[in-house]
Amino acid sequence: MSKFTDEMYATAVTSNRGLVTGEPDAPLRQPWGEIHRVARRMAGALAAAGIGHGDAIGILAGQPVDIAPSCQGIWMRGASVTMLHQPTPRTDLAVWAKDTETVIRMIDAKAVILGAPFDAAKPLLEERGITVVTVAELNEGPEVEPVETFEDDIALQQLTSGSTGSPKAVQITHENFYTNAYAMIDRIKFSLDDDVMVSWLPLFHDMGMVGFLSVPMQVGAEVVSITPMDFLRTPLLWAQLMGKYKGTVTAAPNFAYSLLARRLRQAEDGAVDLSSVRYMWNGAEPVDPDTMTALAEAGARFGLNPSALAPVYGMAETTLAVSIPDPDQGQVLDFVDPDILEAMSRAVPSSKPNARPLATLGKMVPNLEGRVIDGDGELLPTRGVGIIEVRGKAVTPGYVTLEGHKPAQDPDGWLNTGDVGYFTEDGLVVVCGRIKDVIIMGGRNIYPTDIERAAGTVSGVRPGNAVAVRLDAGQKRESFAVAVETNNYQDPDEVKRIEHEVVHAVVSEVGVRPRTVAVLGPGSIPKTSSGKLRRTTSASLVRD
Repeated sequence: MSKFTDEMYATAVTSNRGLVTGEPDAPLRQPWGEIHRVARRMAGALAAAGIGHGDAIGILAGQPVDIAPSCQGIWMRGASVTMLHQPTPRTDLAVWAKDTETVIRMIDAKAVILGAPFDAAKPLLEERGITVVTVAELNEGPEVEPVETFEDDIALQQLTSGSTGSPKAVQITHENFYTNAYAMIDRIKFSLDDDVMVSWLPLFHDMGMVGFLSVPMQVGAEVVSITPMDFLRTPLLWAQLMGKYKGTVTAAPNFAYSLLARRLRQAEDGAVDLSSVRYMWNGAEPVDPDTMTALAEAGARFGLNPSALAPVYGMAETTLAVSIPDPDQGQVLDFVDPDILEAMSRAVPSSKPNARPLATLGKMVPNLEGRVIDGDGELLPTRGVGIIEVRGKAVTPGYVTLEGHKPAQDPDGWLNTGDVGYFTEDGLVVVCGRIKDVIIMGGRNIYPTDIERAAGTVSGVRPGNAVAVRLDAGQKRESFAVAVETNNYQDPDEVKRIEHEVVHAVVSEVGVRPRTVAVLGPGSIPKTSSGKLRRTTSASLVRD
């Protein structure tokens, strides 16, 4: 057996920890042993359907109570999991079905597992010739023993953000899973006896699937799992569950912490208890230091220790974690000279009034090394700003694409992350942005996140809903536009005010002027399934 599956099955026998689902209406706690027994039946049904070693299976289900045993049942057959993108109430189902068929053909899926609330998609998929089995049908299978697995078997094919019409999936092996799990566990000094994980993250995203499902199922950690819709309906539920279950470890993108900070400021004294929390990972999208400060201030009334706030860096290509701070660090900012950063690609420490605060994202996790190179592939020194590359046993061997397999590593094992950043003298990682999004104006490298942060300070702009769009990319002189969302988009006076104040805020904070500003209604700015801004797609929102 691979070390990943060997430990997962041993956990089912020995662990008294488990998975809590169904909050807040019908909480259900299942020990990992019970989930394993359900998975054995599911594996039996999959075996009867002809699913075996090396096959690929898609999952379209929304409830963690269904997803956890489905994944383990697939792994018991030596097959791989692909969490399919989920339709929303605004999704065009015909387009979704076509895109989903493209993904299923790309990964050569033998079948798709359907669970609530997506059972109605069965005829839509079957009419396209796709084999569909439901969670209910799998639960009726006979118990079987797991098949042999190997370290280089593919366990997960993680669709990359925005993968729809031209999809790509990161292939994660059993060895990748095992290596990444202990890299995170060792870094945060995780205790199986004392730590409790709480998450609302979508399980079709790597942070949710790996960090808060496969890892706890592998090692036997206690985890409380609700759905993104549960969180969006009642954002304070996240904090309430951390108090109810004495949660110690959680994670979310920056926008969620911004939303939580606002809800905490509005809450009555004693509404929640955050005193048990020791790690609040902030990842999956750029970290705004102001958001972390606001959360620390709003959470103080409820016992939140500011040292628990932990900006992190991760990506599907490394299974999940790239860098994580040591325990009790809190937010650590690196103040740099913005002019030298933009003109010379050097992160020089500065105490000037205009020094730019950048969130450090901890040190590289164990068994993963990193370096920074320039555009010519030359190694850069400490605080040299360039392309971050990583290497180690947690790094994917490659991608599956419509054109077939594509390697992810160069001949020496290095993965180009596509992120621009640097290392500090203490080995802390700082990410400035995505190389494809950098705007070059007058010889300066302008990072969209700085523009978006400035635009987001304007009254009336919805938090997390400002996007900077590069214009004239590839020409001698580039420019950019800004699109923001507001609830007051139908008020001409408010729209005019916001346009003016966004220009003023961007010029004041970043020193560059947008060519145009688009003020839009809620839901206008396109985002990936995990909530990241789609900057390229957003170009259609602005009129040059």
